[in-house]
Amino acid sequence: MTICATEDTMAPAGPLAGRLTIAADGSYAARLARHDDAAGSWFPERWTLSGPEPYAVPLPGTQPEEPDSALLPLTDGRVLILRRVADRFAASLLYPAGPGTGELLLGAVAAPRLTLLPPTPGGTLAYALAPEADHTTLWLVHGGANGPEPVTRIPGRCTGGVWLDRSGRLLALDRELDGRTKTVVVDPERGGETGLLLQITEESNDRLLLADPDSGLLLVHSDAPGHGRLGWGVLGSSLPVRFPECLRPANGTAAPFAVQPRQMLAPESCAVAFRMAGPNGTWLGVWRPSGRQLRQYPAPEGWLPGTGLWTADGDLLLPYATEAEPCGVARLALGVEPVERVRAVEPVRPGDAGRPMGPMGPMGPMGPVRQVAPTWTAGPTGSARPVAPVGPVAPVAPPVEPSRPVEPVEPEEAVKPEGAVQPDEASPSGSGTRDGAPNGAEIVPDAADADNRSTASAQPQAMDAEPAHIHGHPQTCRPVPLQEAPLAARQTRWSAISGPVRISGGGCAAG
Repeated sequence: MTICATEDTMAPAGPLAGRLTIAADGSYAARLARHDDAAGSWFPERWTLSGPEPYAVPLPGTQPEEPDSALLPLTDGRVLILRRVADRFAASLLYPAGPGTGELLLGAVAAPRLTLLPPTPGGTLAYALAPEADHTTLWLVHGGANGPEPVTRIPGRCTGGVWLDRSGRLLALDRELDGRTKTVVVDPERGGETGLLLQITEESNDRLLLADPDSGLLLVHSDAPGHGRLGWGVLGSSLPVRFPECLRPANGTAAPFAVQPRQMLAPESCAVAFRMAGPNGTWLGVWRPSGRQLRQYPAPEGWLPGTGLWTADGDLLLPYATEAEPCGVARLALGVEPVERVRAVEPVRPGDAGRPMGPMGPMGPMGPVRQVAPTWTAGPTGSARPVAPVGPVAPVAPPVEPSRPVEPVEPEEAVKPEGAVQPDEASPSGSGTRDGAPNGAEIVPDAADADNRSTASAQPQAMDAEPAHIHGHPQTCRPVPLQEAPLAARQTRWSAISGPVRISGGGCAAG
């Protein structure tokens, strides 16, 4: 909906105004900024993040932009803008041209609503969703031979949009059909072939919020536990989706927006950044599956909420804009936390009382969430105001005394899907079998490409043109296996993130 301004008031921000979108490789970003004039009109602004210091380049057009115009930065430095014009949407490319702004019109899409999807892994294409009453059309807005072109029509109403691989072949969408919402996967390069990806139970509403192609970590939202909860799972793993109590903070809401990359085969060590919101404003949350607690930090002044990217070294980069510094990036140095592999605990034999036991992972019930102050440092991407250094994090539970028997670990709450298969207890990976038959093929992303940027923006280098030959479609794809698994999850090995992927045409199948 377009909101107009009267002569003596400024137009309130639309749903997209002021929101910063980061390019696939983290080199550029774009947002709608406001002029300093009396009307407070909007104009596109491109941020350059790949240099020693971030800087902004205004890309104003011949007239002010509406606050609901959508922007998508490309890895070649151009910015795609989607404007509503009467009953259609016009797509154009903006780029600096001397003292002014160059604009290349791509075409128009006739649709009542058109929503840009997140940047593609390659960084040169742009897709959008046009939802209607009983179906949703997936559009290739930029990258086609003759302007915007439809890719496929998907039954139901689709929202969201998460890329599962680094080649742009697996797009996850949340589809509402017959009163239930499930996550489906679409292959845009095979005419939009679709298949079911996430279904915890037949009656639950399951949505995919975030995915990391390197480790396979998934962040989901589901009402399978009885009400809406945040949970996590692993793409291609036989372990169930878990719903940690710490991801349901009492002082506000939590929404994930970035996950640490290059944690190959180690989803438990991936750090996830959350936008925390409550009556007292907006702040930052950081969580790791292995840590089992949500650490909360004050956000830097002027932070553009819900935007940021991780480095492989564990630093979180947060863009901010203040009156004194309209384009800056704050760095929160957290480092990489190693994943401890918990070994089976043996009873203490006579004469071994004085022998220390090996290190153990966090045990026992979840402790309260602690408010920790971060250390903001001025890195090569910008500066920020210093804050008190981070204090030590209290352990979740006291260490196990060697002379006492070890109590069984209380697991996180996990939801068992219908028709689940009990895993083979002798299998070190926790994968289940039935009647001697192994589990079927699982969705396993290709993690051959890795770099030093966050999952939300770390992608291969941009291509000059689309590939002339489309490779054969990957092999098998099945919904995320959510069958019952040993609750001592830390004593199992995560499945290897390698191998081909195929999109199946059927529904969710257990085991």
